[in-house]
Amino acid sequence: MKKFLIPVAIIAVLGIYLYTKAVGSYNQFVQAEEQVNGQWAEVETQYQRRADLIPNLVNTVKGYADFEQETLTGVIEARSKATSMTIDPTNLTPENLAQFQQAQDQLSGALSRLLVTVERYPDLKANQNFLELQAQLEGTENRIAVARRNFNESVVAYNANIRTFPNNIFAGWYGFETKGTFKASEGAENAPTVQF
Repeated sequence: MKKFLIPVAIIAVLGIYLYTKAVGSYNQFVQAEEQVNGQWAEVETQYQRRADLIPNLVNTVKGYADFEQETLTGVIEARSKATSMTIDPTNLTPENLAQFQQAQDQLSGALSRLLVTVERYPDLKANQNFLELQAQLEGTENRIAVARRNFNESVVAYNANIRTFPNNIFAGWYGFETKGTFKASEGAENAPTVQF
């Protein structure tokens, strides 16, 4: 009878260990995923802040009759495309994130062209509304950079957590998959040229 109890006790202890490890791993994955989702929400908030500033900036610039309409149209179209692109936090795949980033990069490019074009209009550059909007836009770009960095950090921690052994076994059982991160924009490796 005692010989029979030893294997049963070993199996029971092993079963309890596996159960607690599985439950603990699941809870750990959920917490890490919620951290990623929270950081993603912050990224979206900052991009929305930028999108909300753009109509005010465009309207301020429109007040100058000889301003290039093509530049304004480009900004408006890029904003429309960027704000229509949304990603469900449960589907933060590298592909979806790349599409989102591409739309945001197009908007950034259109804004850059607008701000470069403004340099030819000294009256507009001196306009207080324009200066305030430009400062808010610059601050928002900094907030976006910080939000993207924090998001990437939380995704790296999440991905490392679900890819390490034995967590990778439990992550596969529960359906947790790796998430994508923001990458540097195309052409970011080249320093901008400044000409005087």
